[in-house]
Amino acid sequence: MIGVSFSRMLVYAAFELNRNYIASTLCENRERPWLHCDGKCYLAKKMKQVEEKEKNEERQTQKNLIQDSFLPVSFPVVFTTRLLRVIEIPYNKPVITGYPSIIYQPPRA
Repeated sequence: MIGVSFSRMLVYAAFELNRNYIASTLCENRERPWLHCDGKCYLAKKMKQVEEKEKNEERQTQKNLIQDSFLPVSFPVVFTTRLLRVIEIPYNKPVITGYPSIIYQPPRA
């Protein structure tokens, strides 16, 4: 946790402590001294790497927080019902007379 918080400062401190070595060995512009880079290109690369690492860790932390907040918790769901009113509808059996009785006959065994 502390390393993540102070990672930029640690990278800069390491750069300042090893500035001569970085400028003479690791610098991309060591063959072009008129640019006066003195290892700043290396420092910029390292700072960018640290920033990307911090962003990835922040995304992972947010993802973990979201996953932790949406843990499935089982709890009983109870539905209650209450009868409000019974409505009775009268049923009148239709009376069919005459000719339909010829059509509607029970099956013969």
